Amino acid sequence: MNEISNLFQFIGGLGMFLYGMRLMSVGLQKTAGDKMKHMLAALTNNRVTAIFMGALITAIIQSSSATTVMVIGFVNAGIMELLQSVGVIMGANIGTTATAWIVSLGQLGDAFAFFKPSFLAPLLIGVGAFLVLFSKKKKKQNFGEVLVALGLLFAGLHWMSGSVKPYVSNPIFAHTFTTLGSNPVLGILAGAVVTALMQSSSAAIGVLQTLAMSGVVGTNAAIYICLGSNIGTCVTGLLSCIGASKNAKRAAFINLMFNVFGVVLFGVIATVVFKINTVFAVQYIDSVHISIFHTIFNISNTILMFPLANYLVTVSKKIIKVTPDELLTNVKDIDLDIQLDDRIFEAPSLAIEASTSEVINMAKLVRVNVIQSMKCIKSLNTDEIHTIVEREFAINKYEKKLTSYLVRINNLDLTVQQNKMVKNLLYTINDLERIGDHADNIAEMAETMLSSNIEFSEDGLADLNQMTEKVLYSLDNAIRTREFMDEDAFAKVVKYEDDVDNLETEIRDKHIIRLSKKKCDTESGVVYLDVISNLERISDHSLNIAEYSMSEIRSNK
Repeated sequence: MNEISNLFQFIGGLGMFLYGMRLMSVGLQKTAGDKMKHMLAALTNNRVTAIFMGALITAIIQSSSATTVMVIGFVNAGIMELLQSVGVIMGANIGTTATAWIVSLGQLGDAFAFFKPSFLAPLLIGVGAFLVLFSKKKKKQNFGEVLVALGLLFAGLHWMSGSVKPYVSNPIFAHTFTTLGSNPVLGILAGAVVTALMQSSSAAIGVLQTLAMSGVVGTNAAIYICLGSNIGTCVTGLLSCIGASKNAKRAAFINLMFNVFGVVLFGVIATVVFKINTVFAVQYIDSVHISIFHTIFNISNTILMFPLANYLVTVSKKIIKVTPDELLTNVKDIDLDIQLDDRIFEAPSLAIEASTSEVINMAKLVRVNVIQSMKCIKSLNTDEIHTIVEREFAINKYEKKLTSYLVRINNLDLTVQQNKMVKNLLYTINDLERIGDHADNIAEMAETMLSSNIEFSEDGLADLNQMTEKVLYSLDNAIRTREFMDEDAFAKVVKYEDDVDNLETEIRDKHIIRLSKKKCDTESGVVYLDVISNLERISDHSLNIAEYSMSEIRSNK
C-alpha cells in the first residue's frame, strides 16, 4: 500500500509541478501585458538585442520550446527575418535556465533556507489565493496567480522529493543512473526522449533536479541527461513547422543545429573529463550544480555559435531549398497571403501584435482599392476595374481569416486591456471591409459609366479630386493612428472628417446648380451623387477606426 501511495504522490507532485509551471507562465504573461509587444518591437538585426529578448521572453513564459515555436510562427508570418530568429533562438536556450534556478533555490545554502519548497509553498499559495479571490484590481489578481503557481510548483517538487526518498537506497536507482552515466549516447538519448515526451526541457530538468535532491544522481548521468534535454526540446519546434513556410522550417532546423553542435562538443569534453577523473564522474550531484552546468552550457554554446549565425542561415537554406515553382507562387501571392500562425498563441500579447500587423496590411490593401477606384472614374479603364474586383476578393479573404483568428485569440486567457484590443481589431476589420465595399461600389459605377457612355464634367471631376484627397488624408491618418497609436494622427482624422462632411454638402449644392443649368444630365447626376456618398462613408469608417485606437490610447494612460 505504501508503494502505491508513494507512486500516487510522485504522479501528483509531477502534475502540480507541471501545472504550476503552466499557470505561472500564464500569470507572468498577464502581468507583463503589452510589454511583450515592445520586446518584439525591440528585435532588430542586432543579434545581441535579439539574444537578450529571447532570454527574457523565455524566462517569462518558462519554456524555450514555446519561445522557439513562437519564433517559427513569426518567421512563417513574415514578422521576423530568418537571421533575426537565430539570436532569439540562442537567447531562448539561455532563458530556459531560469526555471532550473527556481527549482534549486532551496539548496543554495542556509541563506536561502527561506526558499525551501516545504517552507515557502503554503505561504505563496495562501497569499496568492487571497489576492485572486479578494483583490478588485486585475494586476493584483494576476500577481496572485503567479504566487499560487509558484507555490504549486514548490509543493509539487516537495511531493516528488518525498515520494522518492524511501527508495533512494534501492539498487535499481543506482544501477539506472550508473548505466546512463557510463554510456554517453544512452544518457543523452534518455534526456532527449523524456524532454520530447514532456514537451519541455525545463520540466525534464526540474524532475532530474528533484531526483538529485534525494542523492541518487551521478554527475556523469546528470550532465548527459541535461545535454540530451537540449536536443529533445527541439522536437516541439520540428513538429510545429510541419506545413509551414520554408523559412519557418529553416528556423526549426537552425534550432536543432545549434543544440546538436553544443551537445556534441560538450558531450565529447565531458566524456574525456570523466575518463580522466573517474571519481568526479560518479559523485552524486545536487540540483544547484545541475543549474550551474545547465547555465554554463547554454551561455557557452551561445558565445561559440554567435559568430556563426550567418553560416547557420546559409546551411539551412542549402538543406531546405525552395523549388522554382514555389518561388513563383510566393512572388505571385505575396500581397494577398494572410500569414497568421497558431504557434504564437503561447503568448497572447504577441498573437495580438501579429494580428495588428495583418490588420494594417489589410488597411493598406483597402487604401489601394480606394485610390484605384477613383482613378477608374476618370480613366474608365476595364482592366483597372477588374483588378479592383480581384483585390476586393483578397480584402474579403483578410476579413474572414483575421476575424476567425481574433475570435480564437479572444478565447485565450487575456487581460482586460488585451480583450479590449481584440474587440477593437474586430471592429476595425469590419470597418475596413465596409470601406472596401465602398471602393468596389465606386468601381461598379465606373463600369456603369463605361457601358452607358457617361462622363463627368471637368468641374465635377475637380470637386471629386478635392473630396478624394480629404478622404485619403482621413484614411491614411486612421491607419497611422492604429499602427503607431498616434494621437496627433487621430486629431487629423477628426479634422478631415469634418472637412469631408462640409465638402459633401458643398459639392451636392454645386452639382444641383450644374443640373439646373443643364451642364450635366440626370443619369450622370445620379452616378455622381452615389460616388460622393460612398466617399463620405469611407471617411466615416476611417473615423471609426481611429476612435477604436484612441480608446486604447486613453485606457493606457
